[in-house]
Amino acid sequence: MNYGTIKNYDIANGTGVRVSLFVSGCRHHCKGCFNSETWDFNYGNPYTKEVEILEALKPAYIQGFSLLGGEPFEPENQKELAGLLQKIKESYPEKNVWCYTGYLYDVDLIPGGKVYTEYTDKMLACIDTLVDGEFIEAEKDLTLEFRGSRNQRILHLDEIRQNAKN
Repeated sequence: MNYGTIKNYDIANGTGVRVSLFVSGCRHHCKGCFNSETWDFNYGNPYTKEVEILEALKPAYIQGFSLLGGEPFEPENQKELAGLLQKIKESYPEKNVWCYTGYLYDVDLIPGGKVYTEYTDKMLACIDTLVDGEFIEAEKDLTLEFRGSRNQRILHLDEIRQNAKN
């Protein structure tokens, strides 16, 4: 897996100050994408930054971790990211994890879904907030918080998991 960049002080991709990882590889190719260079799976550098990310998350003022792309849920990225997310949750259970995906939670990320793999559930179990849905330029809305187009959903997976138990 390659990555495009790591931001150690990100305030745009989730609540509070965050550490963000932008992975490479995306098959959506959304018109108007703000990060189209990451569509290429070979863009950036080979991912070897787990220790640096865990270190960057240490300060108390860092509220959490955000995972973006490219596309984190491309099957080629899931194994590496599942391991990273599990280590983040084990090391910092008090910090929240956000993830942005163009795939739909209840369609593509379920068993039998377009990109469901043996790692999908492991990733989802570590994600507190999932922003799903492709960016649609015709639905672009600069007034929206933490998403680019009106079709995108902010899903609080902790609440969804809790409601599923009840």
